[in-house]
Amino acid sequence: MSKYFYSPVVGIDVSAEFSIVAILAPNGDVYKKSFKVVHDADGFSHLVSEIEKVEKEFNMKTGIFMESTGVYHLSLFHFLKNYNLEAYVINPLVTNCNKNSDIRKVKNDKKDAVSIAKIGKFQNVKAYSFLDINIFSLKCLCRDYYKYVDTRSTYKKKLSADLRLLFPGYQSVFADTTGATSITILKKYTTPEKIVNSPKEEVISNLRTTSKKNLTWCNNTYEKLLKTAQNAVQIGIPSTSFERKILSTISIIENFDQEINLLLNDIKAEVSSEKLSSYFKRNVDLLLSIPGIGFLTAVTLLTEIGDFQGFLKPKHLVAFFGIDSSVNESGKFKSDKNKISKRGTRIGRRALYAVALASIRTSKNGKAINPILLEYYKTNLSGKKKKVALVAVMHKLLNYIFAVLRNQKEYEQRLPKVHQKMYLENSCNAAA
Repeated sequence: MSKYFYSPVVGIDVSAEFSIVAILAPNGDVYKKSFKVVHDADGFSHLVSEIEKVEKEFNMKTGIFMESTGVYHLSLFHFLKNYNLEAYVINPLVTNCNKNSDIRKVKNDKKDAVSIAKIGKFQNVKAYSFLDINIFSLKCLCRDYYKYVDTRSTYKKKLSADLRLLFPGYQSVFADTTGATSITILKKYTTPEKIVNSPKEEVISNLRTTSKKNLTWCNNTYEKLLKTAQNAVQIGIPSTSFERKILSTISIIENFDQEINLLLNDIKAEVSSEKLSSYFKRNVDLLLSIPGIGFLTAVTLLTEIGDFQGFLKPKHLVAFFGIDSSVNESGKFKSDKNKISKRGTRIGRRALYAVALASIRTSKNGKAINPILLEYYKTNLSGKKKKVALVAVMHKLLNYIFAVLRNQKEYEQRLPKVHQKMYLENSCNAAA
């Protein structure tokens, strides 16, 4: 049962420029006709005055519910929280399941507002009321970082496709086509003919200046580059438009590199500033104690999690990240091909996936990044498909993250048998 079952409830259907508001009385009846609130200072103030009238008439605190609608609901939600009103945001998955409960197919903003109010009043739904502006700003910076990285990857693929036409085989010369050395060569020698016709000493000088590697490496690279260029002269498609496209794509990639570096600097500045609480900074340090988690990943995970106090069990955190298994059963049928739900935070799941990959790797000297998880991956998950095994590793990592944040203690690597023994000893001592 909802804690607002005997209280007045406000349901708000939010759109870009305005919202429709419905109010239910304590007995569940519609208190007054749904009304429109424009998204400006006067409109928000009018809504607050209407809510205060309801609270004064019934002498009860009012629950205010709205669904998450991208960024449209945030200004209104922040405004209501500043007035110390009990405002909550509901996941759209919950509201969508309840909006079309009638037999007739009717959908409009007024009906949706009433539906949201009924959900908040009669159903014990999970809704959040936490909004820290500084953490939210940091979360936006992290999401922008991943968005820029994805867009840059698109242009990297575009550059690779153009090179296959103009300069076939170029990708085999350099380990990273968009690395500093490769980009320098492409900007100076836009066609294979220019490399063939350029003096050897000039090309080697450019290679050595940019790569800062020894002369042997530069000579070997030049020989591979020259051979590839001679081959490309014969089989490549000569076109000045391809040259312009390659230079244009390189310029875009370099601009994205600059923006990504600026974003990283902004994220570091925000974390080290006085705006964020010592509790958040302490949690960043705690996550950094887990092998495989870097600074950006730690900040991303914490900003996506938000208020950790809302997660009572590790399973709650697993569901929030969308790596809980979906269920498909009907009668005697029980599917054994269930995928993860993917209904949680997409960016958080992406960061966690990167940590899982790092956790099962070894460094150059052969030392495991996380010996416990690597052994678990090789032994317990040896018969599983790679992605299934990685999801299991992600599940383990979320258990680690939950324990570290709950206990406010740094991560300690323990063998499963040792951990089990300690757990049994603590349980016996507690029982005694």
